[in-house]
Amino acid sequence: MIWNYAVEDIVKGYAKEGENYTCTMCQKVFQMGHIYEIDGKLYDAYGAVKEHTKKEHGMTVDYLLGENLSLTGISEVQQQILKLMSEGKSDKEISAAVGIAASTVRNHRFKLREKEKQAKLFLALMESLEEKTNSDIAMTDAGEIKELHTSATMIDDRYGITEKDREKTIKTYMDENGALKQFPAKEKKKIILLSEIMKNFKRNVSYTEAEVNKVLKRIYEADYPTIRRALIEYGFMDRSNDCQIYRVKE
Repeated sequence: MIWNYAVEDIVKGYAKEGENYTCTMCQKVFQMGHIYEIDGKLYDAYGAVKEHTKKEHGMTVDYLLGENLSLTGISEVQQQILKLMSEGKSDKEISAAVGIAASTVRNHRFKLREKEKQAKLFLALMESLEEKTNSDIAMTDAGEIKELHTSATMIDDRYGITEKDREKTIKTYMDENGALKQFPAKEKKKIILLSEIMKNFKRNVSYTEAEVNKVLKRIYEADYPTIRRALIEYGFMDRSNDCQIYRVKE
């Protein structure tokens, strides 16, 4: 995951890890001592990872602005403003493009600068905490908190899930064939079960609603439409505007 890298590596778009250079955006690895051909040109690992990030992902700012808003912590309007700022637009041009007053644009600029200051202090705080306690914030007495899915529509304490939570919930609510016994009311348990259900779907594959229903009927015939809606609501799947095509959300 991109957030596992240092800030300076995220900004560059790549990180040096031992004898490898790794793209921080897609985690593609380039091994030192190897020669890579890209568009008919030869590169060493360092040159290859730089060329790869530029060719496949473009500018880091554009990639990050395309990330889920729940991960970047900015609003949709701020995302639009930052995109236009990265293009060198003036406040007047941004105002016209977004449909807000120029004074509102300036206010958002101020808020973003304040957010930047807060982010720096928060990073320093967390590093200081880890150094003092010699423990990671992602560890609890119950075990290590599991990675959340990157397309989560909202990140809050519902996603503080440990391996123990996951195992207990699956054992309680699913049978040995992966079928649901019942769909719980508690949010955290829902997320665990939906994550498990998503193992039945492949990335980069388009599914019709009938195909999705066929899979979900096997898992929870009693109320498979509820599961289908939950997969959309919690950001596990995308659905086309006409509700005909479903895809695993990236």
